[in-house]
Amino acid sequence: MNQDPLPTTSTSHYCLATKFIDDKLFSVVNHIDGVRQIVLLTDGMETRHYRLKWPNSSIIFDVSPERIFRTAAQNLRGVGAKIPKSCLLVHVPSESSDLQEILCRKGFNGNRPSIWALQGLPMMTLASFIDVLVTVSSLATKGCFFVGELPAWLAETEVVIKGLEQPDTRRWIDKLFLSNGFRVDMISYDEVAKDVCRNPPSGDCTHILFVAEQLRLSDVQMESWRREFQRVEEEGDEEGFEEL
Repeated sequence: MNQDPLPTTSTSHYCLATKFIDDKLFSVVNHIDGVRQIVLLTDGMETRHYRLKWPNSSIIFDVSPERIFRTAAQNLRGVGAKIPKSCLLVHVPSESSDLQEILCRKGFNGNRPSIWALQGLPMMTLASFIDVLVTVSSLATKGCFFVGELPAWLAETEVVIKGLEQPDTRRWIDKLFLSNGFRVDMISYDEVAKDVCRNPPSGDCTHILFVAEQLRLSDVQMESWRREFQRVEEEGDEEGFEEL
């Protein structure tokens, strides 16, 4: 987009999605207090670690294929790319059988706010995306955001499975996200293009832009709530026993 700044030029869906996700990440980490955990679900060739200005003490988790990540990281370091000294980059192999457990083991805290971004993570089936959604829902605290782009074939897969003739993509995505604790908005690429003073992208769109907000407590928050509730209940029982 910077190399071809003419507003009359059509911008690719990928460039618009990248710009949209960048802006959302930047807005959240700089305007919402305490968001210092950033989880990027990527293809391994992610550059946001290096080119975005992260707040001090940010921890950036890159969930991506290990082999691709290592090769890309080596190439980027070779041309002088560096993570800000006050930040920490943690790689989590997307091939891991339990992403939730690995993220927590590598320092993710389910009691602290976070933001999650999805762009490029290899997903071969609808079930693999649902696994991602369940992981985010389990780890993200209430009010956290999940932003990114989904492959459009996810909705088409559901249509084929259920034998539907006319796909209602918006309703299906609403239902899928809500069943995992998220309120979701679908974002038009044309709308993003308009915001950056570009012409709408040409060609068929193969992805769906979204922004989702976590409505539930994370698993760690729920456990803390249960312990607090149990403590209050036990104290109430003790007081009642003393009165008797």
